[in-house]
Amino acid sequence: MTKSPRAARSLACLLLLAPLPVQSVLAQVPNAPAPAAETLPGDRDPWLYRGSDIPRDPEWHFGELSNGLKYAVRRNGVPPGQVSIRIRVDAGSLYETDSERGYAHLLEHMLFRQSKYIPEGTAIAAFQRLGATFGSDTNAVTSTTQTVFKLDLPNAAPASLDETFKLMSGMVTAPTLSASNLKSDLPIVLAEMRERGGAAKRVQDAMQKTLYAGQPLSVREPIGTVETLTSATPGSVRAFYSRWYRPDNVAVIVAGDADPATLESYVKKWFSDWKASGKLSAAPSFGDPVAPQGVDPKNPIGETKVLVEPDLPPSLMYAILRPWRQVIDNVAYNQGLMVDSIAQAVINRRLESKARAGGSFLSASVNQDDVSRSADATFVSVTPLGDDWQAALRDVRAVIADAMSKPPSQAEIDREVAELDVAFQVPVEQQRILPGSKLADDMVNALDIRETVAAPNDVLRIFRESKRLFTPADVLKHTQQLFSGTVTRALFTTQKQGGATDEALRTALLQPIKPDASIRTAGNEKPVSFEKLPAIGAPHKATAQTPTGLLDIEQLTFANGVKAMLWPVQEEPGRVTVKVRFGGGKRSIEPQDAPYIALGEFALVGSGLATLGQEDLDRISTGRKMGFDFEVQDASFQFQAETRPQDLADQLYLFAAKLDLPRWDPQPLVRAKAAAKIQYATYSTSPQGVLNRDLEFYQRGKDPRFATPKPEAIEKATAAGFKKVWSKALSSGPVEVQIYGDFDKASTITALEKTFGALKARTPAPSTANVAEVAVPKPSDVPVVLKHHGDPDQAAAVISWPTGGGSVGIRESRQLEILTQLFTNRLLDAVREKLGVAYAPYVYSQWPVDLAAGGSITAMAQLDPKSTAVFFQTADEIAQDLINNPPTAQELALVTEPMRQQVTRAASSTSFFMGQLEGATYDPSRIGTVRTILYDYTATTPQQMQALAARYLGKNNSWRLEVMPEGKAVGAVAVK
Repeated sequence: MTKSPRAARSLACLLLLAPLPVQSVLAQVPNAPAPAAETLPGDRDPWLYRGSDIPRDPEWHFGELSNGLKYAVRRNGVPPGQVSIRIRVDAGSLYETDSERGYAHLLEHMLFRQSKYIPEGTAIAAFQRLGATFGSDTNAVTSTTQTVFKLDLPNAAPASLDETFKLMSGMVTAPTLSASNLKSDLPIVLAEMRERGGAAKRVQDAMQKTLYAGQPLSVREPIGTVETLTSATPGSVRAFYSRWYRPDNVAVIVAGDADPATLESYVKKWFSDWKASGKLSAAPSFGDPVAPQGVDPKNPIGETKVLVEPDLPPSLMYAILRPWRQVIDNVAYNQGLMVDSIAQAVINRRLESKARAGGSFLSASVNQDDVSRSADATFVSVTPLGDDWQAALRDVRAVIADAMSKPPSQAEIDREVAELDVAFQVPVEQQRILPGSKLADDMVNALDIRETVAAPNDVLRIFRESKRLFTPADVLKHTQQLFSGTVTRALFTTQKQGGATDEALRTALLQPIKPDASIRTAGNEKPVSFEKLPAIGAPHKATAQTPTGLLDIEQLTFANGVKAMLWPVQEEPGRVTVKVRFGGGKRSIEPQDAPYIALGEFALVGSGLATLGQEDLDRISTGRKMGFDFEVQDASFQFQAETRPQDLADQLYLFAAKLDLPRWDPQPLVRAKAAAKIQYATYSTSPQGVLNRDLEFYQRGKDPRFATPKPEAIEKATAAGFKKVWSKALSSGPVEVQIYGDFDKASTITALEKTFGALKARTPAPSTANVAEVAVPKPSDVPVVLKHHGDPDQAAAVISWPTGGGSVGIRESRQLEILTQLFTNRLLDAVREKLGVAYAPYVYSQWPVDLAAGGSITAMAQLDPKSTAVFFQTADEIAQDLINNPPTAQELALVTEPMRQQVTRAASSTSFFMGQLEGATYDPSRIGTVRTILYDYTATTPQQMQALAARYLGKNNSWRLEVMPEGKAVGAVAVK
């Protein structure tokens, strides 16, 4: 029984989109699902639930075609107008023979290349015409056990739905699989393989080979091998396709804004004629984990491996492995999983407490997982501190040994039960706003792990009815089962030669361990409650409460300078979002204090508030839905949380108290410094890592506040310096509070009066926050060259054109999104589809609304070192052609139609609107710009795009950056 997840929307994604005109917004906010269609014939004996006593989710409707194809459909109106289609083939890389390694993934690519209804190389354009964006709305994924084709169709009218089912059915049932298709797709797959190489891939390969020794999983990565892929022929690929791409091995999952009977009719129309010859091949054996002969059955230590990777943090993982067997997914089985979850949560909380207290390891965790239908495994992960990895392993094992020797206290169990209860409550409260794409993905996941799905209210009911099982004795029994198995295997990744050996790792695991009960503290701590926390100050009423003129959003102003925007939306039941923007962001930090920016992102929240340390913050929110995300932006800092109506007042207290009653516990800073130093070297392991580390630094004219701090700078940071920098940041600059979702306005205003209204008057932000001059790189056609320590066939190339910033130019920034999509389409076609030198080149635009400058258009790709010049030449040619010639109306429509559909879907999200309104309490012009979003993102002309390209994309405006492998000759270019 897969558990219905919390409704979640990606703010970062939504900020790239745009909503409908304001007058149409209310019609787009999701309402309760329309009544389900009459029971469909397949519902009388739903294939997913055969043999199970899990209650059928009544929203899903099931059926089987005469050819054996199974399907499941349901109505869902989130976002409005969208239908999510998933076609799942029950075959992944574990279904390949030795000579077919990589074929399942190669087929995924080739099905998009050409098929019955899609001419060669036109799939991207075909789906763009339907409003679907390639890569996000249209995608596919191949794993070890399945291949899934995905499409989220916006504006799913009958005609577009019919066309989409037609195109997707043709891909799966009648792909071309020609020699020219293979020739076109092979370089793309090899480019994808190259991008995935490097240290992380070596660790992944070593883990697979060690932990699953003797099983196909040890050598069956979906990407395959160069040898098998380059040896592929149209005939050999078609043989794999014919063996597994059959109607009786496929399921079609559809969830969206349409009647289930209608969705069922499209499945029948386009898949009923699919025929297969002969019987379905039996799935190959995935094998079982087996202990080597002669090991102690009471402590069956098997393969151990030490891998030296100088640029990766030390990391130790061992796994207790058991054979995987398909289970009957019934209530009793799921009750056992719930006890397993509690047992793991108890141990993980103890491990986290021990790490917070300081010691031999930075972090550690345990996690049970059924891996690729190959093993039932309990994983123990440890990040040691320093060179004494044996001490870290010993300390972690000692905590686990204690959990296996004595039952936990009822207080510990009750705490984890309270956390799980909230996790299961939230989907019940928010089931009206669960997105259809996530529901479809959950169904696919259930099929892959051979389990069912259940409605959120049934999951919660079963959990609450099972609480009698959550006793110390039961949890102890399940803990002992979790850490017992057929064989234990381990991998240790270390930075230094000679610090460990395979045999030393094995010896360490064989050592007897004395249980460590020192961390068992639950029930002995001093009670904490919000009622006993100090008041922030005297409550103050708002001096003004005014409508913004936009929907039902109101603005409150307090005498201390705090301003708040409130938007109660009953159509989003059970969910409230709180955002607090304050201070001056990175620009308010003095350049010499730049390392404290990264340390603050790690440690500021954990350093506590009022009388609460980090452990207290965890305990006081037990059984509550509260959060404390922290983000450093260009010109502001931000706290954010998703909470519930009943927890809102206390959530506001936490945020306000962090501003006015900060605490400065030193241990979170110590831990943050250790983590930052360990992390730094990992950036050098790949071109993408180097870009993550350095690109923003170069884009911002080498401003140290946008650099990733080096270990030596981190080491110099002190607790006194941390407090000095962040106490100033917390206490200065404007404060803007946003609250939107399901809340009572009157009681929320009262809570604001006691929290943010009670703050001391704010001091102005430091003057550096108001600097209008933002450094940008000087134009140059000589690339900055950075080096990575990864594979010699890996490189990255970046070309960037500075643009602008500020809310005054918001329309231009939105138009630039159209231009970058035009550029991306051309770049994909040129360097991926035609040249095959890069897997996923892309172009993006940044426009900092809170700063007067600092924006850019950036094109990048990961490729082999010899192809960087080709990338730069191609990007220059595309840019110059956009300057010289306007795009055709047809080409422009392939961009604006998907963007129009993205805009429409975003209109159903309150979070998007409030994201657009960030800063509007101090810059009211932003309210007006919300009204023009649809127009700004979609209304343009070829000539306007040409003019925009001429303004920004000239060759003399750009600068370049290369990330090359260490030791690679770079000729005449300057190495930085």
